[in-house]
Amino acid sequence: MERLKELAEKYETRDFLNGDPSWFMHQVEGKLNQETFAFIASCLSYGSRKQFFPKIQYILDCSEGNVYKWVKEGRFEDNIPDNETCYYRLYTNSLMNKFLRAYRELILEYNSLSEYLSLNSVKTGIEAIEMITSYFSSHGIEVIVPKDSKSSCKRVCMFLRWMVRDNSPVDLGLWDFIDKRTLIMPMDTHVLQEACAMGLLNTKSTSMSSAFRLTARMKDIFPDDPLKGDFALFGYGVNK
Repeated sequence: MERLKELAEKYETRDFLNGDPSWFMHQVEGKLNQETFAFIASCLSYGSRKQFFPKIQYILDCSEGNVYKWVKEGRFEDNIPDNETCYYRLYTNSLMNKFLRAYRELILEYNSLSEYLSLNSVKTGIEAIEMITSYFSSHGIEVIVPKDSKSSCKRVCMFLRWMVRDNSPVDLGLWDFIDKRTLIMPMDTHVLQEACAMGLLNTKSTSMSSAFRLTARMKDIFPDDPLKGDFALFGYGVNK
């Protein structure tokens, strides 16, 4: 569809960052720092942006811009008390601590999430999703990170888009060991509605199988970079 190509070109610009959670990873320097903050930001990116943006900003403020060091040194325990007070929606302070401790263990063992994946010979989007979900599931984290790849894993797919897609004013393109042609569309209710409105899908399910089907449709339009279609669907929603 030429319309999708036009929308993708129109909306994949630096202006897209304004009001989008991807903005946060551009506020820190260094690959490890950007990767670490991007992953945490993606995990918090659901619900109202007015509500979750301050929660991501809090981490940026507490870490003084060095989120990687903040996690690696366990400094988050000084800023997020280990109690059952709500941090954000379903995430309590205790759960956030548990998540960050699991992430710290990964960093201490592998140095980074990217090295964890590359050392395990991950080369595709679905392999990355499976490795990320299985790691955190094995550490008892099944709310902040999905327990497996049966759901659409929208936030993990979004994070992978940020890390893998190159030559973009939005996405960082830090990971060259994953082929961007294998990435899976981040699927949520909004994306599903826009895809159905454009005739790309005909389903009510935001499952991984729906995400696969939408990705396949996007490959017909953007064969070398299917997730460029994510910007097109965003643009379609804005234009409506």
